[in-house]
Amino acid sequence: MRTIGIDLAASTPGTALAEIVWSGGGARLTRLEAGVDDTDIVASVSDGDAWLGIDCPLGWPDAFVDFVQAHHAETAPALGPVDGGADWRRPLVYRHTDHVVRERIGRWPLSVSTDRLGVTALRCAGVLRRLAEAGFAVDRAGEGRLFEVYPGGSLRVWGFDTTGYRVDAARRSALLDTVRARVPWFDVGPFAALAIAKADAFDAVIASLATRAGALGLFEPPAPEMLAVARREGWVVLPSGGLEGLVRDAWG
Repeated sequence: MRTIGIDLAASTPGTALAEIVWSGGGARLTRLEAGVDDTDIVASVSDGDAWLGIDCPLGWPDAFVDFVQAHHAETAPALGPVDGGADWRRPLVYRHTDHVVRERIGRWPLSVSTDRLGVTALRCAGVLRRLAEAGFAVDRAGEGRLFEVYPGGSLRVWGFDTTGYRVDAARRSALLDTVRARVPWFDVGPFAALAIAKADAFDAVIASLATRAGALGLFEPPAPEMLAVARREGWVVLPSGGLEGLVRDAWG
């Protein structure tokens, strides 16, 4: 199995790609690159056997989309009279999957509709279109080979201390050491220096590990009654079980 993890940014310079090959009871990081463009992302899954995880929302909240459409058409929004309050605003700000993430890890992910993350999501929409045009099945609810992943959330679910790792190379170094100590079957090869130097590259590696959880079905899928919503808004694949299970659950 090959898993591809993408830490997506609004433009190529901040985007990183990590490829992990899983075989023989272990996993090997075979590719780690920063400065990845849309063509690179599509090419990484062009042979059809790879599983792809993207660290970016795959859609927007239904309520937000409806509200913008109503505002554009000067019609009444489905949410009722606009009051601007936090409770009224919450359905516009967070997707259903964001609520599930908060229940699991105790904090809200960034809002795709009200944070700068929305700029990256615009690029992601284009990537999804390019993937579909190249023949890679795009299902935002995690029912195919494509997953929306959340590296920081995955690390927290696996029990790691994520304090400051995005902004401090020393913290990334210590965190990578801890990960490797816990799962000695994970061979990072010659890529440790890049993962430590660049937070985007580090998160791409974690995204690829989280993609493995998705490929094995080691995550909580959308409830049947929310599946149609997840196919529009996207669904965050947060691993269930420990990091160790990414190999043990496949090979015993």
